[in-house]
Amino acid sequence: MAMSAENEHPAEAFGWAARDCSGHLSPFKFSRRATGEKDVTFKVLYCGICHSDLHSIKNEWGTASYPMVPGHEIVGVVTEVGTKVTKFKVGDKVGVGCLVGSCQSCANCKEDLENYCPKMILSYGSEFYDGTITYGGYSDIMVSDEHFVIKIPSNLPLDGTAPLLCAGITVYSPLKYYGLDKAGMHLGVVGLGGLGHMAVKFAKAMGVKVTVISTSPNKKKEAMDHLGADGFLISRDIEDMQSAMGTMDGIIDTVSAVHALLPLIGLLKSHGKLVLVGAPEKPLELLAMPLLMGRKIVGGSLIGGIKETQEMIDFAAKHDIVADIELIPMDYVNTAMERLSKADVKYRFVIDIANSLESS
Repeated sequence: MAMSAENEHPAEAFGWAARDCSGHLSPFKFSRRATGEKDVTFKVLYCGICHSDLHSIKNEWGTASYPMVPGHEIVGVVTEVGTKVTKFKVGDKVGVGCLVGSCQSCANCKEDLENYCPKMILSYGSEFYDGTITYGGYSDIMVSDEHFVIKIPSNLPLDGTAPLLCAGITVYSPLKYYGLDKAGMHLGVVGLGGLGHMAVKFAKAMGVKVTVISTSPNKKKEAMDHLGADGFLISRDIEDMQSAMGTMDGIIDTVSAVHALLPLIGLLKSHGKLVLVGAPEKPLELLAMPLLMGRKIVGGSLIGGIKETQEMIDFAAKHDIVADIELIPMDYVNTAMERLSKADVKYRFVIDIANSLESS
């Protein structure tokens, strides 16, 4: 008979979990494994709420297992390290993103691309090596192999840094891989949410000219005055879009709803790259001819490997980049999910775990 979540490991843990596809979250007692020789255990102080948390708790991707403790933008302070840990010590500021395991032997892992490992283990809702299910960061403690732990530089505030572990690396990685990080290039960013606002910040720090593409005219002031974008296009305004045809070296498309790709492809110069980082639930229509006329590319990207995630965090520290957040108590999480489903947040909810979880 399977052991309960509360008794399957020796370390007591407490968090909030969804029990079914209603997605409603409530207090949940469970357990974490003891600190292994290569493990880092840390007290969770903050955890960001990613849009994929909302998809997952409602089983919109059809892969959920319950009870589910979401959260993969997890930051805190180390409380214990294993005997063979070399990179971390008690008191260090650390984070864990979307991954807590991979095979460490496949071609992708050998290239520091654990995010494309066929056997990658996600921070929540995945089967761990011992057969138990992983639980995420809406909880008081976290245990992870040191390989998957990110060191947070001292100058970065933990609350604003948490979303970088998913939203940040999700846009940083394609900027680097697709060569869209060169000063003087022109980049389009589709959607000004959690991912989009990070794409603007990173691209600007790289010296790139940035144009935000949005369905919402009321986001223009925020995009340009607050985030520093150089231009703004209303995607539903045909004249607006035509005025920018053929001007962009690349586009980072963060939208997770079904939308038209053809107008975006038209914005690209020859050899331009449209990179999808959002994951719409239904197929998008893609015509071949617009790609042939200009040797254009449509690509994708999923988070990043651990080495690149550390590189991204260090880049953020150098350029004082953090997410714009709304800090919330744990017991506000269900309301936050409702608001997130309506895109009613600037630009990322972060749960104040340390100061509100116990009282919940």
